[in-house]
Amino acid sequence: MIYFDNAATGGRKPSGVLRAVQASLAGICGNPGRSGHALSIALAGQVYECRENLRRFFCADSAERVILTKNCTEALNIAIFGLINAQTYDKKPHIVSTVAEHNSVLRPLFFLERQGKIELTLAPLTDGKVLPESIAGAVQENTLACVFTLASNVTGAAIDAAAVRALLPARVYTICDGAQACGHIPVDMRAAGIDALAVAGHKGMHGIQGSGALLFSERLELAPYMYGGTGSESFNPAMPDFYPDKLEAGTLSCLAAASLTEGVLYLETHMEDAAKKVYAMTEQLVEGLQKIKNVRVFSRPNPYGIAAFSCSKLQSEFFAQELSDDYRIAVRGGLHCAPKMHDALGSGRDGLVRASLSEFNSPAEVQEFLKAAQEIAERF
Repeated sequence: MIYFDNAATGGRKPSGVLRAVQASLAGICGNPGRSGHALSIALAGQVYECRENLRRFFCADSAERVILTKNCTEALNIAIFGLINAQTYDKKPHIVSTVAEHNSVLRPLFFLERQGKIELTLAPLTDGKVLPESIAGAVQENTLACVFTLASNVTGAAIDAAAVRALLPARVYTICDGAQACGHIPVDMRAAGIDALAVAGHKGMHGIQGSGALLFSERLELAPYMYGGTGSESFNPAMPDFYPDKLEAGTLSCLAAASLTEGVLYLETHMEDAAKKVYAMTEQLVEGLQKIKNVRVFSRPNPYGIAAFSCSKLQSEFFAQELSDDYRIAVRGGLHCAPKMHDALGSGRDGLVRASLSEFNSPAEVQEFLKAAQEIAERF
């Protein structure tokens, strides 16, 4: 099968990731930080190595402020709820987000708005993308944070975090959803002024499913989102007041940590070349789709490998099913968990077909996809 659904989860992993996971499974699976025996201590060292690699890769402040999660959604929830619950506010805090967001951002914010805990403004699209000026222009006197994606999971349209930061008052925090961007482009938290970065380990970072991380700056304090065992301060009825224990309850996945470590090491030597290849194939894909009758393309060439389109003759999920059943090509149709983006694009009724590439795909596969898409568009 041709796998063009990498924006949902990476289809192929580097060999180093596979070897690291296999080695972890083949050995004795101890529990890091929960015992004093040599294996537990060794595994705790491996987990710390993962934190430090992520800190270095994203230019974060400290390894202690790298929280390992099971996915990007959990990381975003820890950041959003942790910020709101960290203190009481004299005035209801205001949050700025955008219509381009995934439900992992929208649903927590909508919940807090329904609970009367925040005021919320969503910055609009302009010519298919969210402008930094639109985010900054929504800031009010009581704005606490701006929460936005670095790249749309629907179209691949990017938001420049550094440009947003430059327009914001210093008191306003920035929380970024890096699910589609991390691993595809360099993300320097210090240079871009990002206070919290949520990472999906299983996409561009090349980790396994069940891996993710939240990295946050020294100036940001977060309240616990989950409560439970940490292996530290067991007599304390509250969560420990130090990081990462304050925000990590329960046993960590050593497999996920090992995969992320190897994913980072792979990216440090391959990301630049991979980004060029992915951009070139995405450009090939977008330009080819634009030549097909009855097809409308919603993406521009981008380094994230995302190309979204509609066919006036066939609803997006049926188009995706045709590709799977008749051509053994995997894509995604529908709303991609980003309903406000589709409303803004005018694709809310039928959704879009999204093809998403990785460096493990080839130009020949893109050409085969384009041939299949043209046949489906002509058939219906």
